[in-house]
Amino acid sequence: MIKTKYPEVLTGALAAAFILFTALCKTVDLQAIGPESSVVGFASINGFFRDLIGTHTFFYVLSEFGGILAIFTALLFAGIGGYQLYQNKDIRKVDKNILLMGCMYVLILVLYILFDKIPVNYRPVIMDEGLEPSYPSTHTLLAGGIFGCALVELRYFPRIRQDIKLKIRLGLIIAMVLTILFRWLSGVHWFTDILGGILLSFAVAELYYTLLRYTDK
Repeated sequence: MIKTKYPEVLTGALAAAFILFTALCKTVDLQAIGPESSVVGFASINGFFRDLIGTHTFFYVLSEFGGILAIFTALLFAGIGGYQLYQNKDIRKVDKNILLMGCMYVLILVLYILFDKIPVNYRPVIMDEGLEPSYPSTHTLLAGGIFGCALVELRYFPRIRQDIKLKIRLGLIIAMVLTILFRWLSGVHWFTDILGGILLSFAVAELYYTLLRYTDK
């Protein structure tokens, strides 16, 4: 996602930062400040932002729309790949960029399901099903991962005029930032949930960029 001479180094750094940050969330400043006395790491920071922001249904709904837009974006690229497969009757003739993006979508789905089952943190508020795992923010993972991969893929559409590319790129960035921001302001995640989601999603997008660089060689 970020242009660099050695994208694999940045990918590894982001992944390592996420793993380290996750470990710190389970060990640093643990306090029972969550609902039903659930224990949260970085409790002082998380508690400060929870009390400062509160809970807002309006921002929650907006973040849900952002998540739907991310899924629509993924379906759009999946549709392109499906159309190429239908036209050529051979998966080997589908653009490698689209195939790799499909692999990133599978990875995002696996991570989404995995962390939904691993309670690093529980939400700062009780939702419909009682205590729910909230780390990392899966909406942040969707927005950063899917919109981030789309930003990378946009570089490989030579037929699109540069001015149109700029507008699409700006739209993707705005959609990503607002979805993540609204999710945080909704108050249904701890501050560290959002940070963890950013690290993980950017690692996925950078992995996609790295794989494309290697397949181009």
